[in-house]
Amino acid sequence: MKVKYTLTPKLRIFLKDPFGTLIEGLPQETMNKLSEIIDEKKPPRIISVGDIVSHNLHEYKINPQLTVIDHFSLRKKINLIEKPVEKTVYVKNPQGKITDEAIVAIKEALQTNIHTHIIVEGEEDLLTLIAVLYAPEKSIIVYGQPRCGIVLVEANFDKKEQVKKLLKEMKPSKS
Repeated sequence: MKVKYTLTPKLRIFLKDPFGTLIEGLPQETMNKLSEIIDEKKPPRIISVGDIVSHNLHEYKINPQLTVIDHFSLRKKINLIEKPVEKTVYVKNPQGKITDEAIVAIKEALQTNIHTHIIVEGEEDLLTLIAVLYAPEKSIIVYGQPRCGIVLVEANFDKKEQVKKLLKEMKPSKS
């Protein structure tokens, strides 16, 4: 496992704020609003990062093409029932890091139409950035904002450039 990027303390603070549009509310409210946005925008891909948000999307029949989960929520182990998918990929990605194998898994999953789960040993949070970077234009990436709701990020030129800038600010790792 080769670590490509390491989160800096400065970026840790910056990334606590929503990286996209915050939709506040309980799952029923956020999923209904998300459904409306999807119907309106018709994104080429829907990607979810995080266990609770991925579970809720499936429960509300919004089936993302890619889900990235780690079986934890707020640092506590959880065992949600995983929905059937066509492909499951396992990667290692330590907390506060982004590994080459996680990057490759996301890139490869987004180059297909196969409904894929990426199960992370470690932490999946930062992989939202990689999903934004490699998702087709106008795709929607969804992640949970604890105790608030969900965050929607549209993969567009500006967001992709912002991700590239953030990755440059991360410490390149030697491991």
